[in-house]
Amino acid sequence: MKVNEQFNTATEIKQKRKINWKSDRFLSILFVAPSIILIGIFVYGFIGWTGYVSVSNWNSIVQDLSFAGFKNYTYLFNDFRFQSDMRNTLFFTVLFIGSVIILGQLLAILIDQNIRGESFFRNIFFFPMALSFIVTGVVWQWLLNPSTGVNLFLENFGVKPMWYIDTTIIPSLQWGHIEFGIPVAMIAVVIAAVWQMTGFAVAMYLAGLRAIPEDVREAARVDGASEMQIYRKVIFPLLAPITVSVIIVMAHISLKIFDLVFAMTGSGANFVTDVPGIYMFETTFRGNYYANGSAIAIIMLLSVAIFIVPYLIKNRRGDA
Repeated sequence: MKVNEQFNTATEIKQKRKINWKSDRFLSILFVAPSIILIGIFVYGFIGWTGYVSVSNWNSIVQDLSFAGFKNYTYLFNDFRFQSDMRNTLFFTVLFIGSVIILGQLLAILIDQNIRGESFFRNIFFFPMALSFIVTGVVWQWLLNPSTGVNLFLENFGVKPMWYIDTTIIPSLQWGHIEFGIPVAMIAVVIAAVWQMTGFAVAMYLAGLRAIPEDVREAARVDGASEMQIYRKVIFPLLAPITVSVIIVMAHISLKIFDLVFAMTGSGANFVTDVPGIYMFETTFRGNYYANGSAIAIIMLLSVAIFIVPYLIKNRRGDA
């Protein structure tokens, strides 16, 4: 009898746990359902709508959703301004990400040396991240203005760069309808963006450096490795996952950059500082070319997805 009672009690407990688990799961789904619905409508629903408009003939203030195929995309890739935008975005992304990674690592290594006033330097490097890109753009527009700011100091040495109004392309190689190379004016925008976002890389790398056990470094020293070799062959490989994360975040920012360029330089002479975000804004909301603007938005989305999706898939497989 006692065995049967214990068995019945255990069965009842299991059933109650099963009911509680189902109830908890239902409540969890109920709590997140509003967010899922809103994201489905206002994120993925609008992405789908944008994609639909991008293959329509809606290029005037009068709505025309008749199917146009890939006509809008063909027009963009043959357009001088859009080709300039893709060139500018390419070199901005490469220079921006490369500079952030190099400066972030160097500054994190310096802070990691237990220097005096470490918290003071950390705050200096992290402070720009508290500002919006609009504020950064306005400040650096003044600092790099050819007639004010930094140039007043450089004039004493006989140097007066034109910064963001320079239309020079280096090297000047013909590609399609444009000159392919690094737009000198874009370097000014890169400087402003690097100033603001390097603090993020510093924080990431500093956390990574502090997470590496000292025993690892001591073992390398015992094996006869110099400090340079320790960083090159031990520390930097261990920081590789952080570098990948920094690249993903910075690429996401650079490929959809709008506010910094809009506030600092605008499209620039001959579109030397133009980016797809500005072109999309002006095409859609000032020119009423809704189909062309939607096509630009979809291309921007796909360019970001090229970086983000493989990273998410890799992380998901790693978690599994």
